[in-house]
Amino acid sequence: MPRWLKLPRLCTSVPDIIPRMYTPQAGIFALGTSSHAYLEFDILDAKNFKEFASAISAIREPRTTTGGVNFVIGFRPELWREIAPDEAPAGVEGFNKEIQGADGFTMPATQHDALVWLSGSAYDVIFDMARSVIHDLAGQATLAEETSSWPYRHDRDLTGFIDGSENPTLLDAPTVALLPEGVPGAAGSILLLQKWKHKTAEWEAVPIDQQERIMGRSKRDSIELENKPADSHVARTDQDEFGNIFRRNMPYGSVGDHGTVFVGFSADQKRLSRMLDSMAGLVNGTRDALTRFTQPLTGSYYFVPSVESLRVLR
Repeated sequence: MPRWLKLPRLCTSVPDIIPRMYTPQAGIFALGTSSHAYLEFDILDAKNFKEFASAISAIREPRTTTGGVNFVIGFRPELWREIAPDEAPAGVEGFNKEIQGADGFTMPATQHDALVWLSGSAYDVIFDMARSVIHDLAGQATLAEETSSWPYRHDRDLTGFIDGSENPTLLDAPTVALLPEGVPGAAGSILLLQKWKHKTAEWEAVPIDQQERIMGRSKRDSIELENKPADSHVARTDQDEFGNIFRRNMPYGSVGDHGTVFVGFSADQKRLSRMLDSMAGLVNGTRDALTRFTQPLTGSYYFVPSVESLRVLR
């Protein structure tokens, strides 16, 4: 070969030139789905966490389904730190201790090891897929908590009020929910999952104008009250004070026993924990009035890693 045809050898590899980009799990932002299942798991043997991580990250929608299924897979923050220490954001912790608030009010800590949240357009597809997930993980973990949910009157919760009025748009939601590029856990999110049981008879006995003062919004069109009480739900969860959260709340339960599944995503766990402290009356001594008509039954934090971080576990 003539000397002039020889090309210089580059010392820099492609991975060194092109920075690694991360992709969030699509199910975080899959709005408009009508059927949901939240499956929380506990590992059978803590020493086998790598095998469990491989099994749960390999979950796939079967090609035979007629409707799509969205997945959100999350891990107890401490477990994720063991699985992928370089992909774990610093300082994120599980819901390991109950929150003891004012007037004897308590938010329980029911932290589990992992979450698989399925959502889609039809419950039969979600049901079959949930059974498949539970079967695939049977040798690795036990199903500790299972909850199904569905929409109520388009965008209202079971109090009759519109839920998520201050939610960011889908254009803005990623900046609220996802850790930015260049930090451990990039494109991942911290998820707060709680189940709140409604005291329906007590709530429905309250006149609508008083319900509105408890909420801090009008019931019909969700307009924030100008002179809302300091203990109103809007005042105690003010995102201007605690930071924005991307909410995916849904109703759950039966006619006789029902409530709200709170699903909140944030790039910063402090936004979530401070909001809960405020609701419990630990910020300024004022407890959220809505907590007198709802009872928290569960509480867990999960880290939802990027697609790329899950892929390397298989």
